[in-house]
Amino acid sequence: MRILLLAWLLTGAATAAPPNVVVILADDLGYGDVRALNPASRIPTPHLDALAAAGATFTDAHSPSAVCTPTRYGLLTGRYCWRTRLKSGVLNGYGTPLLAVDRPTLGTLLGARGYVTGCVGKWHLGLGFAKDGDRFDFTAPVSDGPHTHGFEKSFVIPASLDFPPYAYIEDGVLTEAADRTQPHSKFPAFIRQGERSPDFSMVDCLDRLTRAALEFVQASAAGDRPFFLYFPLTAPHKPVLPHPRFIGATELGPYGDFVVQTDAAVGALLDGLERAGVADDTLVIFTSDNGSFMHSRTEGPDHVDDPGTQAYRADRHRSNGPFRGTKADIWEAGHRVPFFVRWPGVVEPGKVQPRTICHVDLYATLAKLIGHTRGDGEAEDSYNFLPLLLDEAAPRRPPVVHHSVNGTFAIRVGNWKLVLSDGSGGREKPKGKPFGEPYTLFELSDDPGETNDLAAKHPDVVKRLTKVLEGIRG
Repeated sequence: MRILLLAWLLTGAATAAPPNVVVILADDLGYGDVRALNPASRIPTPHLDALAAAGATFTDAHSPSAVCTPTRYGLLTGRYCWRTRLKSGVLNGYGTPLLAVDRPTLGTLLGARGYVTGCVGKWHLGLGFAKDGDRFDFTAPVSDGPHTHGFEKSFVIPASLDFPPYAYIEDGVLTEAADRTQPHSKFPAFIRQGERSPDFSMVDCLDRLTRAALEFVQASAAGDRPFFLYFPLTAPHKPVLPHPRFIGATELGPYGDFVVQTDAAVGALLDGLERAGVADDTLVIFTSDNGSFMHSRTEGPDHVDDPGTQAYRADRHRSNGPFRGTKADIWEAGHRVPFFVRWPGVVEPGKVQPRTICHVDLYATLAKLIGHTRGDGEAEDSYNFLPLLLDEAAPRRPPVVHHSVNGTFAIRVGNWKLVLSDGSGGREKPKGKPFGEPYTLFELSDDPGETNDLAAKHPDVVKRLTKVLEGIRG
């Protein structure tokens, strides 16, 4: 299969059938939550561990943002979200659609090459709910969503599982109108008050989405076209509500149990590919949209002692592994994420790839895979990492731009990382401000935990990297 693939890529001829493609995007899963990346983790993740063992593990993979909406935009378009109107924060469930009508996505890219395209899970890019006067009309189709951006089939929720409206939208239509009120609840079962459909249950949501993904795989595998499934999970993002069958799966409280359920959802989909007879013909990519929201502390009560605490003591668990900070931060914990690629017969099992990549690179990689030549303004921040999967010589990726919840920038060039702020840009204190001085500089090969600021020692590097970022932003 590898020889046929290489011939196909070199000649552009259909000497081998293109693979099915599955992209699984966890929600707030930390680098240290997965045992394949953190052997000290006390959370069992057998399905993710097996996925890593069967393919390639990228140890320096990054989300384009430290929070949800901008990462999803970047992953689907190959373009940094800070180039849009959304310069900080995220959309809520009613947010104005972010994707421009003519902006290519992975759905349009693969759909144009004959793929059956499906999106199942958390959308969080705006749906365009209809209005009747000042009230939302949940009986009318939404005006935007995966069904208007290249996905033939879709079954999604509007945003994170703690944002109303709480409803399933299938191919642009709510399965049931949101006609009742979901009350507010506190962490770990954090939920904002808002409208909910009668067929929507928070604790059953991940199971329902997994079933929909399996139905798409089964139906698509029975056809004669390759398929692309984008499967953005809802977990382990808040509300931390593991299904009763997973409660007590760990000794690390509801969050630990919810990670186990997240792993099980991935396992169910991988099993579905096997049952459908297409596992060997499917490229599977698994990653997370940003780091975990669980802080790391050295002392005091944690999530095990009090489930309402959003932190672990480091002697118990480190959701973000050895990295500084948490979700939303410009520090590595905010955006360094798990990234596994399984492609039977093509990607060597157990391969560890230390080269830097970013979610925006999926577009260029899949475009190369299907023989698509990008046009002007198409996925302009995306770079092809296919050679890194095929053990071919590849130029080092151009600089990666990181972005935090408050709009703070950082730039990664080689092992240098320059943070253009005087704080985390997120949740860790001091939060700082975008472009607030002094900037901080780290050499990540020697200091992955970002403990030693070298800005004063290397002002020339600070100046050079600042200019590089200015050029990219321009």
